[in-house]
Formats: sequence, structure tokens, C-alpha cells
Amino acid sequence: MKKIVIAALVITTISFVNTASAQDYKTALGVRLSSSNAMVNNAVSVKHFITEKTAIEGLLSFGDPLAIGALVEFHKPLGTPGLTYFYGAGGYLAFLKTVNTTTQKTTTDPNFGAQGVIGLDYKFTNIPLNISLDWKPELNIVTDINFEPAAIGFTARFTFGK
Repeated sequence: MKKIVIAALVITTISFVNTASAQDYKTALGVRLSSSNAMVNNAVSVKHFITEKTAIEGLLSFGDPLAIGALVEFHKPLGTPGLTYFYGAGGYLAFLKTVNTTTQKTTTDPNFGAQGVIGLDYKFTNIPLNISLDWKPELNIVTDINFEPAAIGFTARFTFGK
């Protein structure tokens, strides 16, 4: 987790030094790395702006648990061009493998929950790269009621369109 936070701070510092433009991409595809045992943790991320300041983000997490999540995010510009903060909410569906210790049988349990997000988003000027650092807590509702507050993530995406 410390390595992710340090890397994010270094990249954020570099982004303040570089000249940037406004949020000038329509769609972005990349990878989100997470620091916790959230249901939707390390994942493939697709973000698409449906309006100038509203985006939807889809997350697909492979492994255990296998999970798919969706977020609606609202972006607000900050003082530096290309830098915005965002907040939003959504839900997820995950499939978690569990092992019965007495029978040694593996079952797959569905989990459904809500997730929120708040973070910083930066689009580089001269290259098709977008990075973000966020906090995405999750509340598991179905199968096992559980709250995961420590889900900090770093995302790097290639951008497409304007």
C-alpha cells in the first residue's frame, strides 16, 4: 500500500509541473490497482463521459472474487488545467469462492453491494494518458453484510476521443 501511495504522490507532483489542458477526453481504458481486500479491487477500468462533467466508470476485477462494478462520477475542475476532483456512487456484483472446511467442497457465493468514490483525476496534455487516485469504500449488502473502508486505488488509463 505504501508503494502505491508513494507512486501516486510522485506522479501527482510531476503532473503539477507539466503543462496541462482541460478534461479533453471522452473515453479511457486502463488498470486500477487497489490497496485493500475490497470486492472490486485490482480491476480493468473503462471511463466514459456522458456529459462534460459526468462520467460512468465500469470496473471488472478478475481472480477471487470475480467482480463487476459501475460508478457514476461527477467531475469538478481544480486550479490546474487537466486536474479535476470527482465523487460518485454505484454498485457491484461479485462472486466469491468459499471452502467448506468439513467437506472440502468449494462453492461460489454471490455478493452484491454499494460503493462510493472520491478522488483526483488528471489528463496529461501531450500524451493520451489519464491517471487518478481515489478512495472507494464498499458496503456489501447481500450474502454477508460487511463494510470495507480502506479501498484506496490508483488508475492509469489510455484516453480516446474528445
